Amino acid sequence: MADPGVMTIVNSVQPATGLRPPRRIRVPEKLRNLELFLLLFSCAINAGAVVMVQLGALGSIDVGQLVLLGAGLSILVIGAHTALRFVAPNADPFILPIATLLNGIGIAEIYRIDIEMNQTGWDSTAVRQVVWSALAIAIALAVIVALRNHRVLQRYTYVFMVISGILLLLPILPGIGKEVYGARVWIGIGPLSFQPGEVAKIALAIFFAGYLVSRRDSLSFVGHKFLGMRFPRARDLGPILVIWAASMGVIIFQHDLGTALLYFGLFVVMIYVATARLSWVILGVGLFLAGALVASQVLTYVNDRFSNWLNPFAQSTYDEIGGSYQLVQGLFGLANGGLIGTGLGGGQPSITPLAQSDYIVASLGEELGMAGLFAILSLYLLFIARGLRISFSGTDDFSRLLGIGLTFVIALQCFIVVGGVTRVIPLTGLTTPFLAAGGSSLVANWMIVALLLRLSDTVRNQPRLVV
Repeated sequence: MADPGVMTIVNSVQPATGLRPPRRIRVPEKLRNLELFLLLFSCAINAGAVVMVQLGALGSIDVGQLVLLGAGLSILVIGAHTALRFVAPNADPFILPIATLLNGIGIAEIYRIDIEMNQTGWDSTAVRQVVWSALAIAIALAVIVALRNHRVLQRYTYVFMVISGILLLLPILPGIGKEVYGARVWIGIGPLSFQPGEVAKIALAIFFAGYLVSRRDSLSFVGHKFLGMRFPRARDLGPILVIWAASMGVIIFQHDLGTALLYFGLFVVMIYVATARLSWVILGVGLFLAGALVASQVLTYVNDRFSNWLNPFAQSTYDEIGGSYQLVQGLFGLANGGLIGTGLGGGQPSITPLAQSDYIVASLGEELGMAGLFAILSLYLLFIARGLRISFSGTDDFSRLLGIGLTFVIALQCFIVVGGVTRVIPLTGLTTPFLAAGGSSLVANWMIVALLLRLSDTVRNQPRLVV
């Protein structure tokens, strides 16, 4: 079956001659109409979630808050959809609705925790999340409008390398760097705080894509065979060693194990996709495990993370500040949710520290249950599947690598967060994409949405003849 977003050859019959030459028909309207339908459905679910929170936690409906939290996001995304009809008519129709639904569910759960903590005014976390959502969507639209062809980014490969380096260094600079909960990943300018590492991951994905396209041959075909696999020469190990050193620097100076894992994992996956050599994965995993093992013995905070993970219920680690208290409370919350949850507004998610940000997965798991949490994870899987579909449809190597890099950022971040909350891996400080409270994460993830939409529009806009 032909993709509705590509050009299709249609043969029609002329009364006079009986035949008519093939003509091309473009049907981007079908894509945008499908997107509109899915957006309206997502907005209805988001509004219903806010209503359920109010009924469960307050026993009545607050129309003012419903309009602000429910209709506010809906107006923003409908405006974005309208703009896409003009600037990216062939963009993927599923990306925007999925991001909208995840963003709305996050706002509803943040609002629910605000109610429990008696923070329901204009300065509440939920209202700030709506404001950040508005800013993030506006920036995403600016990216789509300004970037008419994503291949332009390849020209500035090393510029993005410099940008990512500057963004990574900002939090450790005196004067503007801020330490929050032991991690120095924030910068503060007056009353505003921002996490530059969230934007750095996008710059790194663009740099990795451009670099690997230009160096793929030497990284793919040159090396020595060992145990049936071709390993790279020592001179070709430079890139992975540099990224490994940068990741270790993030662990040492910024005390952020999750971000280091995200950056290094992103590079390993992209170099594997570019070269199809399993040896790069083995080297990458080995380097990171060795670095993490040494860090766990040398750095106190890394050792504490591993101790809390391995022995969360031990008296020596069960401490409310810096210990396993947060992990244990999150596990109890997930257990309390059971299969179908307590219902929105019916649980006690605020008992877990940072329930609105780092532990929003546990909050949703308590109130929506395992079934609801699986539905949310399915949305992420669908988002990742669409991102990979866009990547594999690319007509050049840079497009494919860029799409895979951007998609994998979301995939790996979800794994790190959910794995930490459920005690599959040690807990880190990353936020759940689109769900968790935090402006830096929202802006970065909506920028990824914008780049994927632009990428899909450019790919679909190229004529492919289908009989």
